Amino acid sequence: MGMISKELIEKFKKMDTTSVSDALDRLGIKGGCQGILPQVSGIRMVGTAFTVRYRPCGTIKGTVGDFLDDVQPGQVVVLDNGGRMYGTVWGDIMTVYAQKRGVAGTVIDGVCRDLPRILETRYPIFTRGRYMVTGKDRVEVDGINVPVSVSDVHVRPDDLLVGDDTGVVVVPSDRAEEVLRAALEIDEAERKILEMLARGITMREARKQLGYHQLQTKRP
Repeated sequence: MGMISKELIEKFKKMDTTSVSDALDRLGIKGGCQGILPQVSGIRMVGTAFTVRYRPCGTIKGTVGDFLDDVQPGQVVVLDNGGRMYGTVWGDIMTVYAQKRGVAGTVIDGVCRDLPRILETRYPIFTRGRYMVTGKDRVEVDGINVPVSVSDVHVRPDDLLVGDDTGVVVVPSDRAEEVLRAALEIDEAERKILEMLARGITMREARKQLGYHQLQTKRP
């Protein structure tokens, strides 16, 4: 799994996307994938990226790819379909096979289809929406395990993807340890604020004591 250890991944599994996003803000890293939302609620996803980039088909039609054979258990399939909404690049056969192989989830800058099977299996998938029209003969694979973009966020192979009901964030693999440290600090501060509120301390005072308004501010 590249530069990110299994131990680090397990620690990220305890974090929510909001704390990770605030940590990315503090470190000046763009990581929130705007518009990429879960198709199944109540499911968390953490794993390193296996990336695929698509392009529109030319006169000679390429394929949408059989890359799932190469995805390792615990990885997240990241499909850069350029935000296209007119053709899907993920459906029920891929859902069943990915789950069988232990894939951690799928993120698509575009749409998926076959929602009944996705909902039935509760497979973690995050997309711009759903649409029944196939991407076959409309788009084709342009690159595998290359740098891609999801909602204008740069994703490299082996970067870390974290997803929950709020959405998806991308953590650069070479910054993962410092992002986790910042996220843990932010999460702890917010937990303490909630404890103070439960004891009757005002929100203004609790936030002041814990420096709430500067938790995510970029440090010099």
